[in-house]
Amino acid sequence: MKNLPSTARPGFLMALVVTAVVSAGNAMADDCRGTPKSGIDWSECTKKNLMLEGSDLQKATLIGTDLTQTSLKNVNLTAANLEKATLVRAWLEGVKADNARFDKIEAYRAVFQHASAQHASFVSAELQRADFTGAQLSGTNFEKAELGRANFEQAVLTGATFSLANLSRADLSGATLGGPVNFDRAFMFLTRIEGLDLSAATGLQQSQVDLTCGDSSTKLPAGLKPPANWPCPSD
Repeated sequence: MKNLPSTARPGFLMALVVTAVVSAGNAMADDCRGTPKSGIDWSECTKKNLMLEGSDLQKATLIGTDLTQTSLKNVNLTAANLEKATLVRAWLEGVKADNARFDKIEAYRAVFQHASAQHASFVSAELQRADFTGAQLSGTNFEKAELGRANFEQAVLTGATFSLANLSRADLSGATLGGPVNFDRAFMFLTRIEGLDLSAATGLQQSQVDLTCGDSSTKLPAGLKPPANWPCPSD
């Protein structure tokens, strides 16, 4: 640098900056084009409309990744980080996602049928009309999640947290609650709880129960009673 004319130094420095930026961009692009593997970093990558069935993505970093309409059936997502990922209409049947992070994802109409997402986190996730039929969700955190019309038929929800979640018109009937479930300040307008044993539920108030749809077989915590409008008409 000392031997360069003073007028040449700014241009030379600019060239170095441009080269560095291009190299960084290429490195990022190469990573996005990489094949699925454990621990891969696909942050902010576009992975829409792909067939990734059966892939091993455990401990993968998928922060902000666009997985719209991508098939992730039977994928291993154990301990993966999908914070702020887009999973609109994605298929996650049979996915293994225990201890995974789905915080703030956008997953309208995503399918999680028979998935295992035990102790996973869906905090502030957008999950309207998501299908969790038969999913293993013990200890899973749905705090502040949007779960309008979500389906939890035959799902295992023991120890799950729904505090401050929107469960309006969600279907919990037929789910298994083998222990306490936290409904603290959850919005439960027309939430289907027919046949549920909620006797061990925590945070549930009479004002919430009054909005729900239960029946004569629904069991409530001590001190709460069925409202006069039970059972609700079919939705």
